[in-house]
Amino acid sequence: MKFSYYPGCTLKTRAASLDEAARLSAEALGVIMEELPEWQCCGAVYPMARDEYATKLSAVRALDGAKQSDQPLLTLCSACHHVIKRVNNDMRTDSEMRMKVNNYMQLDTPYAGETEVIHYLEMLRDAVGFGKLREKVTNPLSGRKIAAYYGCMLLRPSSVMQFDNPENPSIMEDFIAAIGAEPVKYPYRNECCGGYVSVEEKSIAQDMSRRITHSAASGGAEAVLTACPLCLYNLNENGTGEVQVYYFTELLAQALGLKTVEGGLAHAC
Repeated sequence: MKFSYYPGCTLKTRAASLDEAARLSAEALGVIMEELPEWQCCGAVYPMARDEYATKLSAVRALDGAKQSDQPLLTLCSACHHVIKRVNNDMRTDSEMRMKVNNYMQLDTPYAGETEVIHYLEMLRDAVGFGKLREKVTNPLSGRKIAAYYGCMLLRPSSVMQFDNPENPSIMEDFIAAIGAEPVKYPYRNECCGGYVSVEEKSIAQDMSRRITHSAASGGAEAVLTACPLCLYNLNENGTGEVQVYYFTELLAQALGLKTVEGGLAHAC
């Protein structure tokens, strides 16, 4: 199995160990991740203005790069996944945007949303299979109670993201079970953590994050799992401290018995 890979900025800088854990885990599972050459920041936030084209160009470049390789585009950060998948939908459904972007970029072949955008968790579920993942686990996280935190961007808008049931998702709980731990469900697993206001409105981000981590702890969880580097930072920085928050690739690599570089974002907060 081979994918074009878009790592994004955070996972190539402060959170490089989380990217490393993803790459090593993929290799152990028979998946080849080919990093796109000369990729650019996706912008981290999807621009809502319909006539905002310039900030979407880097996402289109990544999408077209995967198209040229005739491979799906694999993403690891939920913010990057959100932006790139929504821009891809725009290129597929908005003829005016498609025309203007293609005219500006002057691609050899116009891009029209042909690339399939896949999150790493979807790759584990649909390409590898959680059953096979379970067979590959050499260090099961037995006895550990772990809560999934989905946040905002993986699930919404559901008509575009099509990641899982937006009200009652299960992919992260299924992943937790596949690596040998016990998934814990709690009321705030789909709620925003306030990550995007954590600089200007820290008290609001603290209230939102503390509600989430306290809810997970009250449900019996000892740890929380997320797929967003910003959520990872915010929940560890502004949460109650009742649970440790991990990026899902950290625990994936641990369950597969892999050794990675210490000092990633989860440990630097």
